[in-house]
Amino acid sequence: MSPSVPSTDAYANEPVRYPALTVVDIVREAAAVTAAYRNQVLSRVNASCLRLSVISDQYPWHRHPHSDELFLVVEGELEIELADDGRLLRLGPWQSVVVPAGVVHRTRGVGRTVNLCFEDLAADTDFVERGAEPRA
Repeated sequence: MSPSVPSTDAYANEPVRYPALTVVDIVREAAAVTAAYRNQVLSRVNASCLRLSVISDQYPWHRHPHSDELFLVVEGELEIELADDGRLLRLGPWQSVVVPAGVVHRTRGVGRTVNLCFEDLAADTDFVERGAEPRA
């Protein structure tokens, strides 16, 4: 079962939940998520944002053509599969990795996984079929 995937417009237009100079309790925010998948923008930093993602299953193949994406796992285990070379990156708590702009990938939470993601605010997302990946 795949998580409920937002449209590319919904992903790009997710509102920023907290303005600057607001203390955000990320533990509380993560604990409040009961869905198998939720990705929300917590804060804006210049032209980038901090997203909180809770995922318990697999997210579809996609790429962000103009934005690098930094993943930082807080809880659980996150797998990131790369389409170009088939590598599988496994991240545990307090491990991170950057997926460069244009790289086709998919993520999967091994059980309930909470991660923080740093990327361009309103980053474009292209969903792709495996084997039909556009080249960056």
